Amino acid sequence: MKHIAVYVRVSSKQQDQRSQEPELTRWVQAQEGEVVWYRDKFTGRTMQRPGMDKLLKDIDSGKISSIVVWRLDRLGRTAKGLTALFEDLREKGVGLVSLKDGLDLGTPAGRLMANVLASVAAYETEVRAERVLAGQAAARARGKKWGGSVKGRRVKVKDEQVSMVRRMRSEGTTVAAIARATGLSRPTVYSVLEGFPKLNKPA
Repeated sequence: MKHIAVYVRVSSKQQDQRSQEPELTRWVQAQEGEVVWYRDKFTGRTMQRPGMDKLLKDIDSGKISSIVVWRLDRLGRTAKGLTALFEDLREKGVGLVSLKDGLDLGTPAGRLMANVLASVAAYETEVRAERVLAGQAAARARGKKWGGSVKGRRVKVKDEQVSMVRRMRSEGTTVAAIARATGLSRPTVYSVLEGFPKLNKPA
């Protein structure tokens, strides 16, 4: 029997999923049938996340009738990844509801709107990254410096990051791309791939 999938994502531990949940809960209460919640605390710059992986697996298994999100960018912030997801949902007959965006993938207008919103989400991510870099450049110009890690200090790596690093590497992804996707440094990625021994790979 198929169920409705509710997907919730925040980018970091500092963000709170509860800001999304009241409206999602009200929507769910008005529906009939089983509802399953999928959650992630992960960046939206990659589509490879523990909660999303489980969601995609259940979609492929034919377990899901529709997906509901608070806002479209909760699914992700890459135009390429979101567009591919939209097409996959359409081919499998899985509905998509975005409470804040009010879209319906079942119509041509809804698909157009979804693709536009995906591009906007990707654009916002790029602009945010540019602002961070600009801010860092301005700080450096004022003499601010950032120190490196303390020698001998261990870097804390989450279990989901370890799984993601190993999976992406097995798929042929470069270490640099893995580092960008997971937010880890390249030496840390090498360390994860080698089972956390002493770092001995070049950055």
